Amino acid sequence: MDIALVFSPAAREVHEMHLTVPEGTTLKEALHLAGWLERFPAIKQAPLEVGIWGRKASASTLLRQGDRVEMYRELRVDPKVARRERFVGQGSRGAGLFAQRRPGSKAGY
Repeated sequence: MDIALVFSPAAREVHEMHLTVPEGTTLKEALHLAGWLERFPAIKQAPLEVGIWGRKASASTLLRQGDRVEMYRELRVDPKVARRERFVGQGSRGAGLFAQRRPGSKAGY
């Protein structure tokens, strides 16, 4: 089976590896076969979430052909809080629907 492993240990740094594994391989076994547990100690140290195609999965999940295994690190900033802070900095006139308004048009168009 061909699968892909993806891990981003830091912002703007992505590691991707395509791997061929035997049928019946679990998610944890795939990480071990790829050598990522030794290559990235952060995977073992911090309890990272893992998923397949954006859906959470456990380490004992059996993989299927074409799966994309992803390791998720913790967020440093809540996306909702970051958006709220950006909006406060830009003001209501410089964000969203109000950013580019044609002269003489109604608000939001």
